[in-house]
Amino acid sequence: MSRTHAFEFLTKTAADTPVDFAVAGLFGGDSTLTGWVTTRLTGQADVTDVEGTTARWADINDELSTASLFDMGEQRTVVVRDADKFVSNHRPEIESYLAKPGKVARLVLQFESLASNTKVYKALDKSHLLVCCSGETGQKSGATAAARRKFLTGYIAPKHKSEMSATAADALVEMLGDDVGFLDTEIAKLSLYLEPGQTIDEPLVREVVAGWQGKTIWQISEAISSGNSAEALKQLDKLISGGQPAIALLPQIAWSLRRLGLATAAHIQSERAGRHQRLEDSLAKAGISRPNEVSRAIADMKRMKRERASMLLPWLLDADLRLKGTHSAEGRDRFLLEQFVMRLASC
Repeated sequence: MSRTHAFEFLTKTAADTPVDFAVAGLFGGDSTLTGWVTTRLTGQADVTDVEGTTARWADINDELSTASLFDMGEQRTVVVRDADKFVSNHRPEIESYLAKPGKVARLVLQFESLASNTKVYKALDKSHLLVCCSGETGQKSGATAAARRKFLTGYIAPKHKSEMSATAADALVEMLGDDVGFLDTEIAKLSLYLEPGQTIDEPLVREVVAGWQGKTIWQISEAISSGNSAEALKQLDKLISGGQPAIALLPQIAWSLRRLGLATAAHIQSERAGRHQRLEDSLAKAGISRPNEVSRAIADMKRMKRERASMLLPWLLDADLRLKGTHSAEGRDRFLLEQFVMRLASC
């Protein structure tokens, strides 16, 4: 077998069809995708869940050597949560098992991350089942934006007896980020607003998903563009205290700021080329063309001034990379987002 992504695995594997595997490795960090893939793998089998941080290989090996009396026609499955530590502690034994797995029970290893240069990764990729469970798109996850869009419209929406347009799916990701659990929850809510035969479209997404949260995001963006760091931090605290994680908030805050950054970049590029370009034309290149949006964007850019507006795109990229890397841990993610807001609103 070779590596696949959860988007593809879930859409192409029938829910009522047993999956044939001896060992499966799930990695990528999205707990919702990991849970759905695990459920699809285990099917109706007897399942034993084990905590990988404290598990010993001897105990896991015993479990894998013990058949179930209630297998419902499928092999018993042992699921090791937090398998990163488990593999680190028992790497030689696991590598040996991957080379020659048992036939009595199946093994599912749930990793937070798994380096592609390790023997465990290569063995899973070559001879077993390896599924990336990340909501992100790009080369690292192997998923495209089109695949995620199709997953939202063709897998999650039907789960809630609904249909969803492609533009609505894109708007949802734009507003909420790539955490599949959040996206699933919001699609479930949106489905309640539909009459029979209706489709979740982009206007409905922007109207319903925004709510108080959207108003607060708007207030943060307003405070940033006007240089009011105290108000921006106050509104940010409301969202974080309400249970919104920093990694889901950044795309929402970044949405309007990114368009201002693109408009600024287009305007500066035109000036450097010796061409005179109206600010309205630069905004149109960034996707801001409605009269009310244009007037507001011009006011925001004038308040923000050229120096700060020209740094929007680099600062947004820096915050995104750090939030997914060095500042992904709880506590550090909030610090980064507060620092990001202060940086934009104070200079």
